[in-house]
Amino acid sequence: MMRYQNLMVGDGLSDHHRYPFACNELISMIDLGYSRLPKDVKAFIFQDCLSAFRLLPEMNTTAAVSAANLLVKSVESAFPKQKKNLAIVQFKQAKVALKRRTKSHEESRDTPSLPQDVLVYIFSLLDVSSLISSSQVSRSWNLATHEGSLWRSLFNLHFSHDVLTHIHPGFDWREAFKNECIVYNLSKMLRSGRGYCSYCDTLVWHDNFRCPKKQCQFESGKEQLDPILTHQVVNYLLGITS
Repeated sequence: MMRYQNLMVGDGLSDHHRYPFACNELISMIDLGYSRLPKDVKAFIFQDCLSAFRLLPEMNTTAAVSAANLLVKSVESAFPKQKKNLAIVQFKQAKVALKRRTKSHEESRDTPSLPQDVLVYIFSLLDVSSLISSSQVSRSWNLATHEGSLWRSLFNLHFSHDVLTHIHPGFDWREAFKNECIVYNLSKMLRSGRGYCSYCDTLVWHDNFRCPKKQCQFESGKEQLDPILTHQVVNYLLGITS
């Protein structure tokens, strides 16, 4: 039970940008390890699934809806009848609420969106995962998240200019960041939202590839977290070391 509590899945579900990652973790836990988990951990997973469905209308992104749809399929295949029925009812209620909220947004679509320069400033305050999630919200947000200055700042934060052989006008900082993520194996953390912090010896939701705890950031300097995949989170929960 302590391992599951350490994962803080609920914190991920309550965060707009981490919600899909948290749903994917629940899916993997259910599909790969549910039958081997003790009853108290199963109870926590059940409650977090209910929370995931209840929070869905607040998320209202394509990634969130897709993750919730996959989660309910896992629930249907693994949960006992009573819990499965309760979860499905919660999911259906969430879908109705989501439909109403979407319709309300469509009716107020005439409201002018924020100027691009304002959006770019707001997005400059986000971490990588949040920036990627924001790009899926709307066309104007997608355009703003492709602004080169955002990716240049993230590149400067995580990498050294020494890795670049040339910088010219029109240089694609987003593509450069993507390529360096692949080289440094950081793309794995973008797919799970998780990393292992050696300073607090636990799996954490990463904050720009760093532990969200200020003390760990102070001690580690610019050192990155070790990338963790979703199935490794399940192994941690089951007590399987790798």
